[in-house]
Amino acid sequence: MLLTVSGPPGSGKSTTAAALAEAFDLEHVSGGDIFRELAAERDMTPVEFNELAEEDDQIDRDLDRRLRAVAVERDDVLLESRLAGWLAAEHADLRIWLDAPLEVRCERIVDREEKPLDQVIEETRRRESSEAKRYREYYNVHIDDLSIYDLVYNTARWSPEGVLGMLTTAVDSYDPDTDEGKAPVEGVDYDF
Repeated sequence: MLLTVSGPPGSGKSTTAAALAEAFDLEHVSGGDIFRELAAERDMTPVEFNELAEEDDQIDRDLDRRLRAVAVERDDVLLESRLAGWLAAEHADLRIWLDAPLEVRCERIVDREEKPLDQVIEETRRRESSEAKRYREYYNVHIDDLSIYDLVYNTARWSPEGVLGMLTTAVDSYDPDTDEGKAPVEGVDYDF
């Protein structure tokens, strides 16, 4: 089984993805973890590294190539990244998008990173704008197009346990033999 979990910063995707991977005994591959490690290696914040990636497209392309290879070549994986659903495309059994209002997401980031709220809001807006621009330019991916996802949840409406419970039920209920068609991923240029 290949599951993808995507969503903007602070949406709960990392927490949910880790719990979902554990529930189904799947390997958890996190693009965010890889990206943050690369940023730390250069002594940069993720926001600074995002902005550097605007100038050096090889940063994104290397990461995305690795994530796409995982989706194409491996089984029993949960792939988590902003682009996981797009990168896995037809290889994914289920593609999940998690989201929450900006203010909720930023409050979660404040709790996690212990930064002032105003700073987190500004950084999150810059980061999201930077990423959306790059995805569109590199691959023709419009990150706000949620039509490819099988499940879309506003994680502000339920507790983390509630979101996990709904997703676990959905994954348990999935039967590839009765699947009448995945939403197609069209028009993407996987130019790594």
